[in-house]
Amino acid sequence: MDRLQAMRVFVTVVDLGSQSAAAEHLDLSRPVVSRYLAELEDWVGARLMHRTTRKLSLTAAGTEILPRCRQMLELSGDMQAAVGAPDDAPRGMLRISASTSFGQAQLASAMAEYVKRYPGVSVDLQMLDRTVNLVDERIDLAIRMSNDLDPNLIARRLTVCRSVICASPQYLREHSTPLRVEDLGRHNCLTHSYVGKSLWHFEQDGEEVSVPVQGNISANEASTLLQATIAGAGVAMLPSYQAGAHIKNGELIRLLPHAEPRRMNMYAVYASRKHMPSALRSLLDFLVLKFPETPEWDVGL
Repeated sequence: MDRLQAMRVFVTVVDLGSQSAAAEHLDLSRPVVSRYLAELEDWVGARLMHRTTRKLSLTAAGTEILPRCRQMLELSGDMQAAVGAPDDAPRGMLRISASTSFGQAQLASAMAEYVKRYPGVSVDLQMLDRTVNLVDERIDLAIRMSNDLDPNLIARRLTVCRSVICASPQYLREHSTPLRVEDLGRHNCLTHSYVGKSLWHFEQDGEEVSVPVQGNISANEASTLLQATIAGAGVAMLPSYQAGAHIKNGELIRLLPHAEPRRMNMYAVYASRKHMPSALRSLLDFLVLKFPETPEWDVGL
């Protein structure tokens, strides 16, 4: 038995959730996948998975053996990289987590560029508007906007996440244009459920200013607020990575450019530097270049 391949099959079945999906991904037949799983169970002397027609679930032994299989596969990849040619391309699957708004606005196109450059790498994008547990949810890398990261995580800073105040031309034709941050209190402000629900923070003339806001639409992710703003529902504070293109094409008008909403840092975070796969290392390097201090979406705003 090729034990390394058996471990690769086992990990892929767990990650993709079915033997059929693993067989297609690994370019193997379904019976071959089943045989590898059976041989791995014979080798370790325990059943690793509960198999039903509806789903697969790990046994206690499977839960115990899974991280060790991952480690063995990472070590194998490191060994191959160490003795391979310097220009060997990275390979493997990477699970990446980011917010829905950043995923749709920027990350999806960036990943299309990345996998075109490194066709041996597969990317599984998890667009989640919550903080994920990297280890429990098997996330290799997460994009996070924060000024207060978990100290237990390893982070590589990418760029700054800036926000802009904007509204549609239609809304501004029907309402007065706010000239000062204090004017926002008289407007219908579309707010994020978890960030700035009732108070928007600015830096103006070197001082921090906080302004109470209220409106008739709130949402738990920024893409929905963007569409409502374009439709003329009100004034919104939106990340520039998302709103920038719509400001440049005239769908939105940037307001109060002299007052900048509070910035956050953008990080690529991951759980461990130990046995880092070459694919993850190459992705980090790619993201640092792709999202510099002044990213493309902020140019001209």
